[in-house]
Amino acid sequence: MTAKRKFYRHHAAAALLLLSSALTVSAQAETLQGALAKAYVSNPTLTGARAGQRATDENVPIQKAAGRPNADVTGSFSESVLKPTISFTSPQRTVNAQASLNVPIYSGGAVRNGVKAAKVRVEAGQANLRGTEASIFSQVVAAYMDVIRDNAVLSLNQSNVKALEVNLQATNDRFEVGDLTRTDVAQSQSRLAIARSDLQTAEANLVTSRENYLALVGEAPDTLDTPPALPGLPATPQIAVQVALNDNPDILAAKQSRIAAGYDVKVARAGRLPTVTGFTQAGYTNYLHTLGGTAQDAQGNAVEGPQINKQAAAGVQLSIPLYQGGRPAAQVRQNQALESQAIEREIEVERGVISQTRAAYASWQASLESIESNQKAVEAANLSLEGVRAENSVGSRTILDILNAEQEALNAKVLLVTAQRNAYVAGFSVLAAMGHAEAGDLGLDSGTLYDPMVNYERVKGKWLDWSFDGKPVPVATRTVDTSAQNANVAPATRQP
Repeated sequence: MTAKRKFYRHHAAAALLLLSSALTVSAQAETLQGALAKAYVSNPTLTGARAGQRATDENVPIQKAAGRPNADVTGSFSESVLKPTISFTSPQRTVNAQASLNVPIYSGGAVRNGVKAAKVRVEAGQANLRGTEASIFSQVVAAYMDVIRDNAVLSLNQSNVKALEVNLQATNDRFEVGDLTRTDVAQSQSRLAIARSDLQTAEANLVTSRENYLALVGEAPDTLDTPPALPGLPATPQIAVQVALNDNPDILAAKQSRIAAGYDVKVARAGRLPTVTGFTQAGYTNYLHTLGGTAQDAQGNAVEGPQINKQAAAGVQLSIPLYQGGRPAAQVRQNQALESQAIEREIEVERGVISQTRAAYASWQASLESIESNQKAVEAANLSLEGVRAENSVGSRTILDILNAEQEALNAKVLLVTAQRNAYVAGFSVLAAMGHAEAGDLGLDSGTLYDPMVNYERVKGKWLDWSFDGKPVPVATRTVDTSAQNANVAPATRQP
């Protein structure tokens, strides 16, 4: 970890903790940190990625096994059903046992480079796990902000419908006394019908956002608290890109995959080199007193033929490949092509990260400016609406003018809450692209954070054939028993 990364991590975590503690949170309100912590523990995509990384860890002991001694024992029992008619010494039954021990001495570097490739792929997998974690967190942040936004939009549309209902009633009353025409009534009715349709759309959007949140976090959102300000955001896109090139997990994973592909080429080259193996073999055969024939002892007396045969041997075997049909060369070329692909893939990932970082930064800046503009628009629209209503009371404005002013005020407020959501999500996307949107960066209060090195250290040196883990059980929580989400919920504690 670079000094710069440590600096960013320390200040990011500290700032977020300070901001979170500084906020006064309702006892029932869910915080963004709480939602992220729940997803960190129980999101199936993340827990599944951790299981996949544990599987990747096992490639190290698997590769090491190729360089370790291997021993086996075979045994057999045979009963002669029909003895050969011209054999006088064929046994009726036989018990046979064979034992062998083989010790690889030299394999052309295949084992050594295979282990190196496996270790590097463990590092690549750990980087990919970091990337998965950041991706899930980005989705949770977006879902969290979507619920807050759609809650606000729903509340605005509800208020708009109520205002238009009052407006329609007032229009009808003035029509009854001849102060307004039927056209004014029809305009009010039309605008109210549109507002009710928009309200239904807002309700559907909120349900969708709540269901998405439920799928990511594992629990339904009730009351969500305003998220804290994002810490550690860069001052310029150049700084963001510089940090991303050093800390982005996708770049690190691509780099490690490229290194591992280089080791694969060396493993393939070993296929055309000599191998040396030490071996020892032992055999035991018992004819169970069914072997015919006679032999003589030292005094020349006839005795029954031997019924037990034992043998043992030890030595060194040298194998020199002379011709294998072109297989080794094809395997080398194949792995060289895969290494070339990995090199290009690393550049591709680097390009994508640079583009993603710059785009997220630009979106974040644009959203901040949009917030400022829309705040002014909301203030102006509210002032305009008050003025139009006052002018209508003295006859200088029509009902349509009031309806248009109300719609403009609603649109401005919706755009404001949308811009606030977009700014927060884009800002978090900048942190994710920089590689600073993981549990360690955000100071999550979810117990001990998952450390993939714990499992790797546990399994990398295992050599027993019977060292198994327990039966897998689900880690992620299920949502099948949760109720279908609806829009009849309390609004967020605070609007962003």
